[in-house]
Amino acid sequence: MKKATTTMKQTKSGSKEGKGGESPSQLIDARIKELQCWRGETLARVRMLIKQADPEVVEEWKWRGVPVWSHAGMICTGETYKNVVKMTFAKGASLADPAGLFNSSLRRQHQACHRFP
Repeated sequence: MKKATTTMKQTKSGSKEGKGGESPSQLIDARIKELQCWRGETLARVRMLIKQADPEVVEEWKWRGVPVWSHAGMICTGETYKNVVKMTFAKGASLADPAGLFNSSLRRQHQACHRFP
């Protein structure tokens, strides 16, 4: 199976292409397929929701393998780790977030600072 983290080159649109000419959308497809677990399913579901919310969203592939969704600037990234699928929203810290959904990592960092004076 070909890995999705291939060498990148810059395109005119600012998005990245893989060495074999894969589009960012194809690289995201490959990442989802490569995961073969709940993380791939979660990334695929979030991707679908983003596209439904903004049909004009542009998919990009940055930083050696991070899916990015943009429209007049970056909206969010979709990173996959061993135990989580992390969505980082460019303006997340400025959003009203009563449930703590968007700023959960900031809260953990803030709590950690208070534990170690």
